[in-house]
Amino acid sequence: MELSGRTALVTGGAVRVGRAISLALAGQGMRVVVHYNASSTAADELVAAIGGGGGQAVALGADLSQAAEVERLARVAEVAFGGIDVLVNSASVFPPERLEETDDALLDHTLAVNLKAPFLLIRHLAAGLRERRGAVVNMADLAGLQAWGAYAAHAVSKAGVVHLTRVAARSLAPEVRVNAIAPGAVLPPESMTDAEVAALVRRSPLQRIGSPDDVVAALLYLLRADFVTGQVLTVDGGRMLAG
Repeated sequence: MELSGRTALVTGGAVRVGRAISLALAGQGMRVVVHYNASSTAADELVAAIGGGGGQAVALGADLSQAAEVERLARVAEVAFGGIDVLVNSASVFPPERLEETDDALLDHTLAVNLKAPFLLIRHLAAGLRERRGAVVNMADLAGLQAWGAYAAHAVSKAGVVHLTRVAARSLAPEVRVNAIAPGAVLPPESMTDAEVAALVRRSPLQRIGSPDDVVAALLYLLRADFVTGQVLTVDGGRMLAG
């Protein structure tokens, strides 16, 4: 896929890895619809930065835990620049509760944001993506491939994203390619202590933490790899090898 001149919707696109993705796609000549929930200031600053660099971007707010808000986001995003060519489902929540600690409200919210919203966005945008022969990249997680007991709802939701990727890839072929990225420790939560980060480093065969740039490199590969669909690209410094 040639990226220049096309339009991307990036959920959670104003902060952390999502911000790096938005900047990278704008740097490739794409128009970017930056979705945010609570990060309106960061979204506005990012849009201004992209515009200052000669790119085009708009910020759209939506609560992805609400189905009506997801539908509105899809509708308004398509209007912003005349259609969506690339959907990047990056927005996510990461509650640190074990199975026994996870109440109904937390489970519902985590599944809604991490799994249901990507499902609904793909569904709402499917017709336009088919017409434009577009692509979808879902942000999964190493937790979706391993049994992370300390993040029960998050892990289950990301396992769902992995299978959503495969189902959507079959459903939308041949016009639309759907892939996923499963990052490891590329940007540890700000709440992590230095000791906890050091423990992550020790568990990685490459003996280091990754960066959002590693995810961006994987994303750009998947967007341009026209013979790749239904795949989950793990970007974890080899941590899966360690179990």
